[in-house]
Amino acid sequence: MFRNCAIAAAAKMHDYLNQLVEAYAPAARQGRVATYIPELAKVDPDGIGICVRTAEGLYCAGDAETKFTIQSVSKPMALILALMDWGPDKIFEKVGKEPTGDPFNSMIRLETHEKHKPFNPMINAGAISIAAMIKGDSTAHKIERLLGFVRKIAHNPNIEIDQRVYLSEKETGHRNRSIAHFLRAMKNFDQDPDEVLEVYFSQCSISLNCSDLSNMAMVLALDGKCYVTGEQLFPVEYAKIAKAYMVTCGMYDGSGEFAIHVGLPAKSGVGGGIMAVSPGQMGIGVYGPALDPKGNSVVGIKMLKALSDTYNLNIF
Repeated sequence: MFRNCAIAAAAKMHDYLNQLVEAYAPAARQGRVATYIPELAKVDPDGIGICVRTAEGLYCAGDAETKFTIQSVSKPMALILALMDWGPDKIFEKVGKEPTGDPFNSMIRLETHEKHKPFNPMINAGAISIAAMIKGDSTAHKIERLLGFVRKIAHNPNIEIDQRVYLSEKETGHRNRSIAHFLRAMKNFDQDPDEVLEVYFSQCSISLNCSDLSNMAMVLALDGKCYVTGEQLFPVEYAKIAKAYMVTCGMYDGSGEFAIHVGLPAKSGVGGGIMAVSPGQMGIGVYGPALDPKGNSVVGIKMLKALSDTYNLNIF
């Protein structure tokens, strides 16, 4: 009897996710793919996928196996690794705890605030500062550690860095270079800015799919515990710090609106992915490369709102 109920519940979730994909696929026409990174401009704007990971299993629909670069969805993972390397006190010396209300690549607050440190690690300035804190014997070692950490959290040893996107970011990332050099001038870090950017551009170019995103989100939903083995992959405290930042800053300058309408810790990226967390219940990965003016997936937000409303996931 219980097995039959579980099968029925799984079938219901699969059907529901397929309905979401069908209902919101046309909304991709309301957005545009990112073009400031040339390789991202080549992506099919009509892509749409979703995966939900629960204790019972994985449920997917649409282009769930399509690979895309993680971009800013990497920022919570890099933050957690840096926290493991240094602890919260040291991290908070370098980055703040507040949202900015500005675009993710803005330098305004960095320049005008008297402490000249990034407001939070979810914007580019803060993420570059965090990249400088990843420990390693060399730049390659730091990248290897970060990639290995993402593989472990996503439970997928085959995740790689998309070299074409990496080179595209490296060749065109002039604003990020200006941010990195400003941080170096303000003594936020003492490393070569170009070496720090090697780490940052590499983490943004990690390539995965919706299934991987939902797996990472599920680990965050369980406060750092692996849903497969039960192993505590990182401290509960660090999971809570990451999720707090995701609520307040994870959707760029659309974070407040997202918190009101969806009510889940989430992190988006201009590659079209969004990783969303329903604490204690499920991890969600969505994909839709057509973005709104704030850099968030148009179809991704719509699917997450519908899912949150249907299953009463809003944490507020």
